[in-house]
Amino acid sequence: MCGRFVSATPPDELARYFGAEAAPELLLDPSYNVAPTNDVYAVFEAGGARRLDAFHWGLVPRWAKDPSIGSRMINARAETLAQKNAFKHAFQRKRCIIPADGFFEWKAVPGQKKKQPMFIHRPDGAPLAFAGLWEVWRDREDPAAGELHSCTIITTEGNEDVAEVHDRMPVILGADAWDTWLAPDQDDLDTLGRLLVPAPPKLLELYPVSTEVNQVRNKGAELIARVDPATGEIHGQGTLL
Repeated sequence: MCGRFVSATPPDELARYFGAEAAPELLLDPSYNVAPTNDVYAVFEAGGARRLDAFHWGLVPRWAKDPSIGSRMINARAETLAQKNAFKHAFQRKRCIIPADGFFEWKAVPGQKKKQPMFIHRPDGAPLAFAGLWEVWRDREDPAAGELHSCTIITTEGNEDVAEVHDRMPVILGADAWDTWLAPDQDDLDTLGRLLVPAPPKLLELYPVSTEVNQVRNKGAELIARVDPATGEIHGQGTLL
C-alpha cells in the first residue's frame, strides 16, 4: 500500500536527476502530503525521449466509462499485474517512474487505538523512483474534452525496514533499472517482473511524525518533522526541511 507521499523537489531538479525533458511550464505546488487523485510528477518515454510531466494519481484504464474508477486504482500489486485487466496493457506498453521524496505508513502501537504515522525516506535525501504504470483516457461522449493522463504506483512485499510498519511498500527502482523499465519496446514480462522486488535493506530510514499528516488538507513541510511519539512534540527537523 502507498496512499500518501511527499513531492517537494522542483521539476527542473527531477528532470536532471532522471535525465528527462520537463514539459513546458510544468510546476506543481510542493506537497508534503500527496493524496490519491492529486496530480503528481511522472517520468516516462515517448517519441524516443525521456519526459517528465504531471499525471492524475489513480489509473483510469482506457476502456473505463468515466474517470471515477481512478480513485480505486492508486496502487497495483506487482504479483498480479499481468492478470488484471485494469493493468496488463499498461504493464506491457506504458510504464513510468513516479518520483517521491519519501512516503508515509502508519504503525500500530500496542494499547493505543490511533496508529503512529511514520515518514520513510532515503537518508541521503535523494528522490525515490517508484515503479508505476500510466494510461491515456478519452471521453467517448465528449471527444473535444481532451485526454486524461493518469498513473498508479506498483507495490510489493515490505522489506525488512518497512515490514515492522506495513506488509506492503512501493517498488523502488534502482538507477540501473530505469532504462529497462521505461523502454516502450520492452515487453518481456518476465524481465520486467524481476524488477518488481522489495528495496534492499538499509536503503530507507523511518521515523515518527505528527498525526497532522492524517488530514489530507495539511500539506506543509512541518509534516516530516521528527516527533516524540509519547508527547507529539517536535524532536528534530525532517531531512527535507
